[in-house]
This record gives sequence, structure tokens and C-alpha cells, in this order.
Amino acid sequence: MSIILDKVSYLYGQGTSYEIMALKDISLKIDDNEFIGIIGHTGSGKSTLTQHLNGLIKATSGHIYVDGEDIYDDDYDMKKLRGNVGLVFQYPEHQLFETTVFDDVCFGPKNQGLDKKTVELRAFEALYNVGFPEELFYSSPFELSGGQKRRVAIAGVLAMKPKVLILDEPTAGLDPAGRDEIFDLLKKMQQELNMTIILVSHSMEDVANYVNRIIVMDKGQIMLDGKPREVFKYYRELEKMGLAAPQVTYLMHELRERNLDVDVDATTVEEAKISILKALGEI
Repeated sequence: MSIILDKVSYLYGQGTSYEIMALKDISLKIDDNEFIGIIGHTGSGKSTLTQHLNGLIKATSGHIYVDGEDIYDDDYDMKKLRGNVGLVFQYPEHQLFETTVFDDVCFGPKNQGLDKKTVELRAFEALYNVGFPEELFYSSPFELSGGQKRRVAIAGVLAMKPKVLILDEPTAGLDPAGRDEIFDLLKKMQQELNMTIILVSHSMEDVANYVNRIIVMDKGQIMLDGKPREVFKYYRELEKMGLAAPQVTYLMHELRERNLDVDVDATTVEEAKISILKALGEI
């Protein structure tokens, strides 16, 4: 499903002395089956932007169109929107509240008005898709590890069969192995389930390794939008925004300065490895 933002702005505390411009004239198009990373320092507007996409926050001005329909029209079905655009918050324990994992994952589709059999089939399918161990289906969600809780939170949204999945810092607090597991899972889901996935993250390495498109935000505006190789060319501009490029970017530029003919636009370790071996004449 396509999502178009047309000059969307949002003011926190509008009309008060604490008024803050969180988003300013955002125009953006999101197409089917994209894997998008949204990056920016704290307060840049990343989370505010994503919460507009499923109607949790209403724009102060501007319009949002989903499959050609304006979500701010009086007769628009906001419940349908939230079924199609799922949001997983940064801390999964905020989304888990039932007595068992299975009941928790059933909650979303149950509230879509589906019959019991369909609800349970969706829950089984969602837990299977996130690789959650079957022996823990009926455990308390509060007894799980951080990585397991993330999987359950994602499964709870997947069970509603959204076309777009938004995740706000899905690997916050996880160790490197746990981060890799979650990102591998998201990439697999995006490819196999033909979903659009929108990822908010602070990790440049993770974003470079997994997404196909990066949107850089600063002070409530979109500053850069393109493929990782295109965006990380502007690593000096990113530094001025309080961000950084992946470590590989800095390494490749340093090697180029030492007269090694490498690809300075490489953004992943694998790309860098191939380029360095080529430059050394070993390929």
C-alpha cells in the first residue's frame, strides 16, 4: 500500500507557551514492499513522524493519503488504517499484558472482530513467522528475555496482517547477538511476506546492512532521502546533525587518502571486503 504525506506539520503544545514545531512541511511517498530506515538524533521528529502514519497523532496541517484516500476525511475508517499499518513501540513490555504469550498475540485479531478459529490460526502463524519457540506459547510474556519479548510484540502486530510494519528502535537494550537476530528476522519477513517495513534506529551499521532506503531527519524536517550508498556520501553533513556514518565509511575514506583505490561508497563490511581485495589485486 502506498502512503503519501503532503506538507505535513505538527505542533506539540499548540497555543501554549510550550509550543514546539515537531514536524515541518514533510512531503514523502512510501511505496509497496520497501524496507526503510529513519534516522536522526533525539528530538529530530522520527517517532512523531511514524505515529502519524497510523493515525495515532493527527497532523496540525497537511494531508496523509493511504492508497489514495485522505485519512483525515470525516468518513475515513481509522480502524482499518490501524489494521493495515502496525506499530511496534520501543519497549515491547508496554504492549504485553495478557497472561500467556498466545493470548497476547490473539488480542489484535480478536479486536478486529474475527472468529475464534481465525484468531488462533493467525496467532500461530504470526508466532511461527517470528521464530518463537512453540514450547513457550503458553508461558507468561513477563518471564521472557528481552529478545523474546520483541518477537512476541512483533507477532502481536503481525497477527493483524498489516501491510506496513513500523518499528521504533526494535533492538534497544539487546546485546549484539540479539540485535542481529531481530534484524535478520525483519529482513526475512520483509522479503517473504511482501511487507513494507519502516525502522527507526540509531545504529548506522544496522541501517546500512538491512534497509534499502534511508530517510534522515533533523529539526522536524527531512534532510536526506535515498539509498544507503547515496545518503552516507554526506557523512560530513550527518556529523553536523549529531549523527555518523557506518564505521566502514570512515575506513574506506581513510584507505582512499592513503592512495588505495577502494570504493568509498561501500556501506557494509561485505562491500568493503570485496573492494579492498580488488584494490589489492587479490580478485
